[in-house]
Amino acid sequence: MVLLVIPLVLALLGLAHWYVWRRLVRDVTRPGSGPRRAGTAAAFVLPLLALGALTAGRAGFPFRLQQVVSWPGFLWLATLLYLVLALLVTEALRPVLLRLPARAGRRPAPAGPAAPAEFSAPAEPVAAGARPAGAHGGSLRPRGAEAPGEPTPGGPAGSPAADAAPRGGAAPSSAPQGGTALATAPAEDPPAVVREEEPRTGEDAGPGMPRRLFVSRVLAVTATAAAVGTVAHGAHTVLRGPAVKRVTVPLAKLPRSAHGYRIAVVSDIHLGPTLGRAHAQRIVDAVNSTQPDLIAVVGDLVDGSVENLGPAAEPLARLRARHGSFFVTGNHEYFSGAEEWVEEVRDLGLRPLRNERVEIAAGFDLAGVNDVAGENYGDGPDFVRALGDRDRARTAVLLAHQPVMIHDAVRHGVDLQLSGHTHGGQLWPGNLLAELANPTVAGLEQYGDTQLYVSRGAGAWGPPVRVGAPSDITVVELASRHA
Repeated sequence: MVLLVIPLVLALLGLAHWYVWRRLVRDVTRPGSGPRRAGTAAAFVLPLLALGALTAGRAGFPFRLQQVVSWPGFLWLATLLYLVLALLVTEALRPVLLRLPARAGRRPAPAGPAAPAEFSAPAEPVAAGARPAGAHGGSLRPRGAEAPGEPTPGGPAGSPAADAAPRGGAAPSSAPQGGTALATAPAEDPPAVVREEEPRTGEDAGPGMPRRLFVSRVLAVTATAAAVGTVAHGAHTVLRGPAVKRVTVPLAKLPRSAHGYRIAVVSDIHLGPTLGRAHAQRIVDAVNSTQPDLIAVVGDLVDGSVENLGPAAEPLARLRARHGSFFVTGNHEYFSGAEEWVEEVRDLGLRPLRNERVEIAAGFDLAGVNDVAGENYGDGPDFVRALGDRDRARTAVLLAHQPVMIHDAVRHGVDLQLSGHTHGGQLWPGNLLAELANPTVAGLEQYGDTQLYVSRGAGAWGPPVRVGAPSDITVVELASRHA
């Protein structure tokens, strides 16, 4: 199965990088330009950083090198996701913008070449009884355009001087006898024929930058701004620390003495190359501020070895609760050395529950099971060992990292299961994928007589970014129906 998944993931990464290069580099730069070369180089370097971030830990790279590679590599993976999503949205806008008119209005244009100057200039007024030069029988012609064979005063027929008035002589008057002399009105310009130009679109949108290049650059800048802004906000959400949520869970068998009992649920801290000691301290401060009765750390504490991350986990020794702190393994503990981490958290003052159960003085049972990933290491969950011989008249609260264990919990009469693992999807639309693999992605839901609460987690795996799934620490307050 792994041999099929790895090539598929690599193919998707390659396709995503090619698509981003095409839209953000090839479509917006000119061949041979500096930006084109720089963008193409980045299209080769960034995938290598991403692969390095994903594989450096398991490949056993020095921890310092893991830190150097992980920050840019994981942040680029998150940015790549939202660049692809933003660019896909712009694909719907691209053809619309390319077909918009080059200018908002239409402008008139003459139908043909301009008329000769003789026709556009007004005729000068002439004396009474005279007619304008060039007039003959009411016709108006350009100079030198006389009809063939037409006589010219003072010259033979067809003479080039036809229609020209003799020097010093008066032209015969065309006014009626006894009439009043009138000045000749100026000749009017012929009416202009107006036609509308069709708006120009696409690459012929006018001088300067071609329309297609302009649209590509606008969409590229918009998509990049949206992706970078989303990732920056998501990183800020993680680095400022988890919010505190409060949930009340009524339990039918809970005794009155346990009414109002508060359990601080912390999951998926994910100490690693990107989230270290400061992250652990923020979580400890947030948990202690709630003054819980009991603290439950429900797996995925770390992404690395005790040797590399032991100092980062030290603040957990300062967790404070009236009835102590408890821990169960998650799948990432088994990737990081579960046995070593179980002993490390014990040294930090947390009690590991490895398929076992304890009685809480308030009047209920607290059980914990190993994560299902432990089955590959001979250390999987054992519900019979943890819950098989208990008194079912007592309320049972189960710590189990993955929500998929809810069905075993129902069969063993658990009243409340506390889980994590899903991160609430962490990066939208990852919640849609998380829903396919988990019965509950986040929050409180009922399964038969068992309630399941799933925390979104206090940290982040991979990219230190959360979008649409803010990190949280949840204070679960138990409520007795007999109170």
